[in-house]
Amino acid sequence: MLYSKIEGEGKPFIIMHGFLGMSDNWKTLAGQYVEAGFQVHILDLRNHGRSFHSDEWSYEAMVQDVFEYCQANQLNKIDILGHSMGGKVAMLFATTHPEIVDKLIVADIGPKFYKQHHQDILAGLNAVDFSVKPSRNDVEAIVSQYVSDFGTRQFLLKNLYWQEPGQLAFRFNLEVFNNNLDAIGKALPDGLVFEKETLFIRGGASGYILDSDFDAIRQHFPKAKFETIPNAGHWLHAENPKMFFELTTEFLKE
Repeated sequence: MLYSKIEGEGKPFIIMHGFLGMSDNWKTLAGQYVEAGFQVHILDLRNHGRSFHSDEWSYEAMVQDVFEYCQANQLNKIDILGHSMGGKVAMLFATTHPEIVDKLIVADIGPKFYKQHHQDILAGLNAVDFSVKPSRNDVEAIVSQYVSDFGTRQFLLKNLYWQEPGQLAFRFNLEVFNNNLDAIGKALPDGLVFEKETLFIRGGASGYILDSDFDAIRQHFPKAKFETIPNAGHWLHAENPKMFFELTTEFLKE
């Protein structure tokens, strides 16, 4: 069963992180959704955070995990939000289990195929040799040789934890990511449609959703609405959480 944090009372609202992320990335926003009247479930997807590791890693497998989570927690009518990789999971879940989903929110990702672009990040993570028992500062120094952006490094290093005294490790399953990296960019299969209300939010400084993608998105999500957060990049919810919260709650309460 997937690891989750459940808070609040009201309509069940599932939130799913992106690639190399975890539920902790959404802790602050989750608290705001609780105050807005939702029962919030922030998940760690398989091979991420505190959830289980598996050699099988695909969108189909992740959707099955979420479906089993909903069954185990008796969630029959939910709203769902996914960012990046989590957005792809949310799209596939909504199109294959529409009877469970009322409203869908997708943050800065589309249903199209994305070519691999995480090579530098993975090279930095793979350069860390935990057998020599590096400190947190040592790990950051190694990763910084490959990942120059401070915010991205901090996001990645949130995955560090003490496996045992004196021994750091990453929470995510790096070996499986190395072996199945093409899985992350996979497109939503043709012919899958979600007929209910859907909101796509993109960062104005991000190139993940282009104006030219709108028509293709509407083929899968005919009721899609589009919002843009100005000057925000791919981590739009972290860069402008106030506007992100306002846009999403307004949509959910319509």
